[in-house]
Amino acid sequence: MKLCLTTTLLTGQVTPYTRPDTFSAVHKLPRRGKLHVDAEGIVGDEHGDPRVHGGPDKAIHHYPYDHYRYWISVYGEHPLLETPGAFGENISSVGLTEADVCLGDILSCGSTLLQITQTRQPCWKMNDRLGDATTARHMQDSGRVGWYYRVLQPGVIEAGDAMTLVDRPHPEWSLHKVLQLLYHDTLNVEALIRLQRLSLPPSWQKLIRNRIELGEVESWGKRLDCPPIDGPLQAATGDV
Repeated sequence: MKLCLTTTLLTGQVTPYTRPDTFSAVHKLPRRGKLHVDAEGIVGDEHGDPRVHGGPDKAIHHYPYDHYRYWISVYGEHPLLETPGAFGENISSVGLTEADVCLGDILSCGSTLLQITQTRQPCWKMNDRLGDATTARHMQDSGRVGWYYRVLQPGVIEAGDAMTLVDRPHPEWSLHKVLQLLYHDTLNVEALIRLQRLSLPPSWQKLIRNRIELGEVESWGKRLDCPPIDGPLQAATGDV
């Protein structure tokens, strides 16, 4: 079943970010022609902080261009919202959102096979990028976060390639439902136990296990809120 067409493919290079000793590759640019994909993602794409970005379980980030209309309604005519790439995505598409795909879905794109591993957990770097200290929390609360793929079969992709659903092992776990559990119905132990049975990345296994065993939700403050800084921010757009 064809789900959508990739409208834009993007990659980025690591550069200094907005605060001292911080780096990011969130400023991703459109790529043309055939792009090679290996287990780490699109060849040539980089990650500013490998501790939390990239790796096999977050090899490729997909963000729906469908959400841009909403963000324009929030921020107005922001220069970063004029074209795909505002959210550091590798794949931009129209017609596919978190409500349409499920955890574990396997999709073909070009000659690759990709599997949805997790939703994005937005961080404070999005606050600096869009110039609003609440952006990351707004993304999380609204469920407009996008998702990550692992690469099951390396190959070649090109903008305009169809994304086709090959297998859906967990139809009961749409990403919309996952996000509701993660950020709204946070201590629904019965649902957490069901989610725990899936093949999840280690960081998610730990998060869910701690919620079940400790009966409390992990702190989101360090991830979502901007760290303090002395002096003005460096530019978070353009060449960043």
